[in-house]
Amino acid sequence: MASWAQRRHSYCQFPAAPLKSATYPLEAGQIERPVASTPTDTPSSPSNRKSASDDVFMREVDEAVRQDEVANFAKKFGLPIGIAVALGLAAFGGWLVWSSQQESTLEESSEQLITALDELEADNPDAANEKLAAIAAGDSEGAAGMARLLQAGIALGQNKTEEAVGLYGQVANDPALSQEIRDLAKVRMVAANFDNMEPQAVIDQLGPLATAESPWFGSAGELVAFAYLAQDKPDQAGPLLVAIAKDENVPESLRSRTRQLAGLLGNDAIDDVDAMMEELGAAEPQQAGGAQ
Repeated sequence: MASWAQRRHSYCQFPAAPLKSATYPLEAGQIERPVASTPTDTPSSPSNRKSASDDVFMREVDEAVRQDEVANFAKKFGLPIGIAVALGLAAFGGWLVWSSQQESTLEESSEQLITALDELEADNPDAANEKLAAIAAGDSEGAAGMARLLQAGIALGQNKTEEAVGLYGQVANDPALSQEIRDLAKVRMVAANFDNMEPQAVIDQLGPLATAESPWFGSAGELVAFAYLAQDKPDQAGPLLVAIAKDENVPESLRSRTRQLAGLLGNDAIDDVDAMMEELGAAEPQQAGGAQ
């Protein structure tokens, strides 16, 4: 009995020394495994909470400063900027209204001009003149200038020279019209009043237009040449007539007339005689056919 108890005691007794003997081979080569270290600074640490609180505070301060700057800017410049924007919108709206009115007025004036021209083609000068008078009194400056030119032509056709000269003068001296229209009116005014003008006055008014660069070179140059002849200056009239006769931009009827006049003054305005004879030969059958 005692021996069994001793054996049981020996079985249940734990060794006093560490398990590093050959009896326990698993402990003989014990390996130390790494263990994760505990972070010293965690989100819940007091230093991290203070840093996050400081960031939130700085963002709030920055936002408050921006709002304060915007408020101060609005107080200082809000009213002037608002007034400027309102004036700009009002000006833009006014321009749109004005542009629409101008376009409408121009369309209406154009239609009236076409109607007046139709009356002239139908040989109704009085009806045409009535319509042109309404256009001349309108707000469209370009249409008014054209209407006065047509009125002057009607007056000239009715032997109302003084009235025609006055209307041409209004157009020639209107700074709102284009220079080409004003120059045309001046040429026609001088042509209508040529017999009542001094030759030098004709030269002074039309001399700047009697150049090859002018669109009215032919008409203005012919009148200036006649003024030179009235002053007994054929030496100045002849070369001018030759230049007109040789200018291909001048109407053929005017070139033919100045060519003949230059020849009478002893100036040859024909460069190619054979070509000229061919042109005359081609023109004769056409004239004969027209006469039949």
